[in-house]
Amino acid sequence: MNTIGSIHHSRAELVGARPSGRRSYVGRLVHMVRSLASRIGSMLERRRSRLALLEMTDDQLKDIGISRCDAHREGLRPFWD
Repeated sequence: MNTIGSIHHSRAELVGARPSGRRSYVGRLVHMVRSLASRIGSMLERRRSRLALLEMTDDQLKDIGISRCDAHREGLRPFWD
């Protein structure tokens, strides 16, 4: 009878336990949303940088070693590329 009680007690403990090393559903969802937000932020920053190239003067582009043609080509690329 003592063995049955300890087995029953062990099952009760396991009901709320999660396997170690595994994330909960909410944890995975939060990670996915953060990852997506980070990726969108990177894309928007890339787009802002490319638009800034289009607004630079020829002297500014020369200072950073980029031709007007290269700046125009880069500035017109889609933000996801």
